[in-house]
Amino acid sequence: MSQPGPDSDGQSYEPDPKRWRALTVTLVAGFMGLLDVSIVSVALPSMQHGLGTSPAQVQWVVSGYALAFGLALVPAGRLGDAYGRRRMFLIALTGFVLCSALAGAAPTPLLLVVARLAQGLAAGALAPQNSGLIQDLFRDGERGRAFGFFGATVGISTAVGPIVGGIILALAGEQTGWRWIFYVNVPIGIVALVLAARLIPPTPSRGRRQHIDHVGVLLLGGAVLAVLLPLVEAGSGGVARLWWLFPVGAALGTVFVIWERRELRRERPPLIDLRLLSDTPGYASGAGLGLVYFVGFSGIWLVFALFFQTGLGYTPLQSGLAVTPFAVGSAFSAVLAGRVVERFGRRLTVAGLLTVATGLAITTILLTTVPAHVAGFVIIPSMLLGGIGGGLVISPNVTMTLRCVPVRMAGSAGGALQTGQRIGAAIGTAALTGIFYAVRGQDPTRLRGAVGVALGTAVVMVLVALAIAVAELRAGRRAVSEGLPEAAHQHQ
Repeated sequence: MSQPGPDSDGQSYEPDPKRWRALTVTLVAGFMGLLDVSIVSVALPSMQHGLGTSPAQVQWVVSGYALAFGLALVPAGRLGDAYGRRRMFLIALTGFVLCSALAGAAPTPLLLVVARLAQGLAAGALAPQNSGLIQDLFRDGERGRAFGFFGATVGISTAVGPIVGGIILALAGEQTGWRWIFYVNVPIGIVALVLAARLIPPTPSRGRRQHIDHVGVLLLGGAVLAVLLPLVEAGSGGVARLWWLFPVGAALGTVFVIWERRELRRERPPLIDLRLLSDTPGYASGAGLGLVYFVGFSGIWLVFALFFQTGLGYTPLQSGLAVTPFAVGSAFSAVLAGRVVERFGRRLTVAGLLTVATGLAITTILLTTVPAHVAGFVIIPSMLLGGIGGGLVISPNVTMTLRCVPVRMAGSAGGALQTGQRIGAAIGTAALTGIFYAVRGQDPTRLRGAVGVALGTAVVMVLVALAIAVAELRAGRRAVSEGLPEAAHQHQ
């Protein structure tokens, strides 16, 4: 158990007796926000039938949320650092609940898209407060356990979205079932809001005189928008039509780095302290690993949905059940990983990535060879194996990436880490589905080849992430041989 003592900023730390209950509430809220990234995908046909949306409008119900989510992460994390994470958490959760109700009640496609954009901003503002609150409330081994639960929440919310959506549609019906996908957030969110107000301790406001880097917000927001917009529009030819935004994003990103260095020279708090990348052990490699892994990890779910629903005629619920073993394995191993991450460190992510790659590779081989009518059953063991590996990746990587981050920068560091993951998820979803459609074309006989190439690409991205993890592990071993105990402990 954590003992009283100074934290990484030299301030006194006293464990809060309500910290584990507070964590439970924040993770429930974070789960809802992340779940809404993927749960809506299975309800798109229901929206088209019930509300008369066009294909472009229904695409923006999904992609608009993901875009707004990614844009809000870093600025909201910085605001949490400056004005208190409890305050930002309550504001963001209130906004998420209200926007969920508005989305469920939307009478027109336009209002639904607007509500989803606002809901995405609220969810993006909520997400970095979770990791920041863990930094505030926990230390040492307890922090690893807390990040274990956080990692389980991230992995499970992504994986179970299709099955939760399928269950809601099966219960509520095709015509109006999509509304209940949004409405279900309202009672859960209200309970979470009440409990959060009671359980989350006030965090010290760093205050009203804190400088907020508005120029940095605009530059980073523009760079992220320029990268994400063509990707979220990929289904309607966005990459070919908006390719010119990629160099614009690179230019804005370069100007952002120059500006942030200028803010540091002027001794003003930047939006992202670039010393996180250069001086904080494990942060740069962990952020890079997370981005690459999410390209493969997040991209596979829509490929599975297309293969099972469009290709094999599964219902949304059946399609969700087919990938449930991954979520089950991830839930179990992520919690376990949180308990042992202090002991095994980066070795957990190496083992996890190797296991994910193995599980996905076996799944790919099976889907391209076994008869269609048993496809959903024969992949249960390999999907379970991949899920066990996935739980050993996300949770320990978050812990190892953020463990040396000073508490005063926890929100912006967590926001930047999740922004990279959102960009990776957008790239993966656009690229893997694009590969699937390109290989299949209009020929249904190419279905197996399409899923094989798309999932094979995901395996390659997981192996790239594995190479990053191995390099980080070797760096730690070099640190041991050179007698640098702190660096060695970080890289383990």
